[in-house]
This record gives sequence, structure tokens and C-alpha cells, in this order.
Amino acid sequence: MNLNQMLEKKVRQSAQKLQPDLVTWRRHLHQYPELSFEETQTCRYVSQRLTDMGIESQVVAGTGVLATITGRDPNSSLVALRADLDALPIQEANEVPYRSKHEGVMHACGHDVHTTCLLGAAQLLQAHREEWQGSVRLLFQPGEEKLPGGASMMIEAGALANPAPQAIWGQHVEPPLEVGKVGIKSGLFMASADELYLTVKGKGGHGARPHQAVDTILMASHLVVYLQQLVSRRADPLMPTVLSFGKIFSDGGATNVLPEAVTLWGTLRTFDEAWRSEAQAWLMQAARSFCQSMGGDCEVDIQQGYPFVYNDPALTQHTRELMEAYLGAEQVVELPARMGGEDFAAYSQQMPACFYRLGVQNPNGTGLHTPTFDVDERCLETGAGLMAWLAMQGLDA
Repeated sequence: MNLNQMLEKKVRQSAQKLQPDLVTWRRHLHQYPELSFEETQTCRYVSQRLTDMGIESQVVAGTGVLATITGRDPNSSLVALRADLDALPIQEANEVPYRSKHEGVMHACGHDVHTTCLLGAAQLLQAHREEWQGSVRLLFQPGEEKLPGGASMMIEAGALANPAPQAIWGQHVEPPLEVGKVGIKSGLFMASADELYLTVKGKGGHGARPHQAVDTILMASHLVVYLQQLVSRRADPLMPTVLSFGKIFSDGGATNVLPEAVTLWGTLRTFDEAWRSEAQAWLMQAARSFCQSMGGDCEVDIQQGYPFVYNDPALTQHTRELMEAYLGAEQVVELPARMGGEDFAAYSQQMPACFYRLGVQNPNGTGLHTPTFDVDERCLETGAGLMAWLAMQGLDA
């Protein structure tokens, strides 16, 4: 057995022994979720756990936490590991002892798992710091779920500078994937995600006298269908593009009232920056022209969201090999590209990055962003150990 194999065995055994602590940490975080950029209690909890491990940390970007762990020859190389801290505005429906104690707020996207796994990785890196070379920077970032995204704020705060890491890894829960497995994808992995806010304006009136009004409900209904030309006729058929509207509403109103304005909220997603800009410009022009042709008008506000997540091919291949060594080749699966967005994209635009998925399948849980989402907590041992292993072995990536 060579030195790497010995270290791998030690990390796996240490992660197994750490599992009770991981469960305790995760359940605390799950019970006390906080919304994006409001993670003050979570920030304090993470900082205290790091202090307990003998790791110095600092608060950055409002409620983010930054720390560095050094091994032997700490100046030889530097890599980074990232987790996100925030929860979602969802009322939890799980009947479990660790259900959320904060009304209307829930860790329904697994960020409690991400934070716990990074804390676990920190413990493992610190415990074995005489057995690996280089330094590892830990990024516990706020606000992944809300623009402008905590990743950009961490970068502005200098999290990737003085010096810059050679590579960065991020981990996200994957409910359909069995515990013990991980999923990975080289190259383009997750889409850019922009927010659309359209206000259709017309002339209000009585529903019984539509000829005296400019019907914004009718305009908005046709507009949703019309704008789908962006996908069906404007986008290259080989370029993945999604345009979806998730909310349509008006102020006031009744069954017999035609409102002055109707508001539509939606999202635009794709994988190419040039096409992204072109699609935004077409949407603005098309929405205004269409509503004007029906006697009204349309205000369009497009909020630039996260760019696409790009997994560096060389780093991703290296990561796959390390995963197979630690978990076994049969536990590493290839994932397709997906249209979901992630602010880890901001890091992937700055340096070699790899964002992968952790199997957390729970037969009693449901999908991400649902009131009954939950994980099989055995995933914590896998997630913490793997992150530590990647950092220890990935310093020359």
C-alpha cells in the first residue's frame, strides 16, 4: 500500500468516525435556516465550529466566512472548496425532529448539507494536515439563491486573491442519485439564468365593455405565446434555450374589471453569452412591439443573472480519477448538462473549476425546492470525506 492509499484509508476512516458530528451540525443548520444575505446566525455557527477545530476564519461579504488550512509546505500550492449558507422562503412540511424552527424558511435545496460537508472537510484537513502539501481555502458563501449572488460578493471581497487558488471545487446535493454515488460533467454543465420582469400596460375598464378598454389580460395571454418564438424560431436548434414565465398577476381587479396593467415574471436560460445578449435584446424589442400592435405598451426589465457553469475539462478529468480512487469507479456517474442555474458559475469564470453532484437519495424525501425535501444523512460522510480528499490530492491539478 503506497502513501496515497494509506492517506485515502485514513480519510475514509476519519470521515466515518466524524459522521455523528456531521449529523449534529446538519440538523442544527436545518432547524435554523436563514434567507439569502440574512445568514447571521449561520455565519456565527460556522465560525464557531471552525474555531473549535483550531482554524482561524474571518467574516466577509456580510455573512460569508473565509478560512485557510495549511498542510506541509503551505506555499507550494493553493486550492479552494466552496459551500453556500442560505435557505429558501418555503414552509417545511416534513414531520421530523429537526424540522425548521423558522416559519416560512427551509433548507429545501440542501445548503445545510453543503455547509456541513465543508465543515467536515475542514475537520479532516486539519486533522491530517501533516500528511498533505499546500493550502486549502474554504469559502462559506451567502446568498446563492438571490441575485446578485454571494459568489460575486465573495470574489469582490478578495476570496480568490492574494494569492489566487489554482482550482476550486463545489458540491451540490442530487436527490435522484443514490447515497455513495457522485455525478460529474465536463465542460458546459449548468445554464446562465436571467430574471425577466414585464409590465403590460393598456387601458382599464369594465369587463362588459371591452371595446372601451385596451385589454391587458388579453395582451399578456397572447404575449406569453408570442415570445416563445424566441425558442422555436429565433434560437439555433442546437443551442439549448429555455424561456419560462412563472408568475402573472395584476393589482386589484374582479371578475368584471379589466386591469390597467398586468405583470409577468419569468426566466431566460442558455449556454452561450453572445446568444444570451441577442436573446435579451430580441425579447425587449418584441414585447414592446407586440403590445403596441394591440394598442398598449410593455415595460421590460431584464436582470442579468448568473453566467453558465463551466467545468474545466482537465480539472474535471483529474477530479473523476480522484473520485474513482476514493469511492470506486462504479460510484461515479456521468451527468447531462442541465438548464438550472448556479452562482458557482462566477468562480468557474475566474479559474479552473469543477462543480459536481452528491447522491443524497431519500425514499421519504422529494425534489429540490419542495416542502418535503430531505436527504439520507449517510451522504454527509461521503460528501465531507470526498471534499477533503479532492483538496489533499488535487493540489497539483
